[in-house]
Amino acid sequence: MIDTSDIDVYLGLDVDKGEHHATALTPAGKKTFDKRLPNSEPKLREVFARLRTRHGTVLVFVGADAAHPLMQCGADASGPSDR
Repeated sequence: MIDTSDIDVYLGLDVDKGEHHATALTPAGKKTFDKRLPNSEPKLREVFARLRTRHGTVLVFVGADAAHPLMQCGADASGPSDR
């Protein structure tokens, strides 16, 4: 079993070619972020930084459909986090 006691926010990120959608929840289930985001690395990094500043450690879950390039290239989206 994985110890998640040091996780302060869980961020679900649904990626798409055009836009993304992100929803963040605290361990208690309180929604702290729920917005569409542009397909822009700088904007995503801003969201990650803002959540980290406000809440602490963020665990990101990435979801994409099978047609997304991320899924087709065999990338391991579960790799090391950028803490």
